[in-house]
Amino acid sequence: MDWIQITNNPEFAALAQDCGVGRIMVDLERLGKQARQGGLGTFISDHRPEDIARVRAAVPTADLIVRVNPLHAGSSDEIEQAIAAGADTLMLPMFEQRTAVQTFLRHIAGRARGMALLETRAALESLPAWAALPGLDEIYVGLNDLHRQLGARFMFEPLGNGMVERVARTAHAAGKRFGFGGIARLDEGMLPGRVVLAEHLRLGSSSVILSRTFNREMFEGVPKHGHAQAGLGWQAVYRREIARLRHAADVLATRTPDEVENDRLLACDLIGKTAAILSEPVPAATQPQQASTA
Repeated sequence: MDWIQITNNPEFAALAQDCGVGRIMVDLERLGKQARQGGLGTFISDHRPEDIARVRAAVPTADLIVRVNPLHAGSSDEIEQAIAAGADTLMLPMFEQRTAVQTFLRHIAGRARGMALLETRAALESLPAWAALPGLDEIYVGLNDLHRQLGARFMFEPLGNGMVERVARTAHAAGKRFGFGGIARLDEGMLPGRVVLAEHLRLGSSSVILSRTFNREMFEGVPKHGHAQAGLGWQAVYRREIARLRHAADVLATRTPDEVENDRLLACDLIGKTAAILSEPVPAATQPQQASTA
């Protein structure tokens, strides 16, 4: 498994690489994202093209991923700039059809690896048409946008209902790398990181994006969950959490087939229960009062 750390901070990127994080992502996607995710509490990137070279210099051995914007009039220049600055892999978000992936790969022209971020209903439905395209190296399922397009309430519902597994099978059959979603710390998250990690290993995933929980102390300035008592700074907390994640992956890789199946059933049960809770109507007493028009 490769961990993916999203950051435009060269010092943090270097720390992540030193901790064994094999992939660093600079996230340039801005077009349309505020309209899709504004107000939902999700992170809207403030990364800029000039960050790519700075991060590249800090992580010479990591796979540097650059998520570009959805195809637009300036895509060719954006891709050229990312490649020139040292990107190893380019990720295309929010596409729908084979033609968009073909155009994206034509711009890359074999100079970097191509990664398709499957996060629209149309991309899911057209998957057989583009999964095997030459020059496409990886298919990554973006659950944040996809679950909303599918009308789900919980981000991991496509994992629980078998949709992610179907994408994984298609990707593997086409000889592509595969990954999905994000992962929280092992014992945190609405679906605990350990449960998510178990599913990654079961499905043959090669990568997962680390959620912001892994480096939250860097932003908050104070350790949480007992780390303050241990006297750990945020860098030591981050290093420890990555080590725990790697150890958990090693342990999970030794499971028997029966244990793998039990873990799958656990994941489905937790996803179903969480989705049911999120689907419950909000009690009227907790809803904001309508302003009087009298």
